Amino acid sequence: MSYQEKRSLVNLISAIIVPGIYFWFVFSDSPEIGLNTDELLKFWGTTMITYIPIAIVARIVIHILFGISNAILTKEKMDKMDERDRIIELKSKNIGQAIFGIGLVSAMATQALDYSVTALFACIIIGGVVSEIFENSLQLRFYRRGF
Repeated sequence: MSYQEKRSLVNLISAIIVPGIYFWFVFSDSPEIGLNTDELLKFWGTTMITYIPIAIVARIVIHILFGISNAILTKEKMDKMDERDRIIELKSKNIGQAIFGIGLVSAMATQALDYSVTALFACIIIGGVVSEIFENSLQLRFYRRGF
């Protein structure tokens, strides 16, 4: 397995684990069902503004640990990115962004259909996680396929 395939696999696993653990902790003591819109917006704003730096730091730590462990286990340096790697990354990012866009449109649709604010944020989160899973899965598939 090449370095890029391993990196895509690590990204795929962390795309599932990091938000899964964070939102499991958040929803283990989630707000009461009877909250009004202002309280729900405050809850979701706090939840999301806390999630962003936690996810960034967790991803950085995961990548550092992956780089160190890969260098120790394989005794080889990171491969440099060539044109094929850039094209694979670009293709998978474009598809991932399209999926995230669909998630954003569905989030707006929840508000047009008069659903709760929770549905809005759930669609945004699910759209982000699904787009990241698809992006990393496609990268892995493109590397396996050869392009």
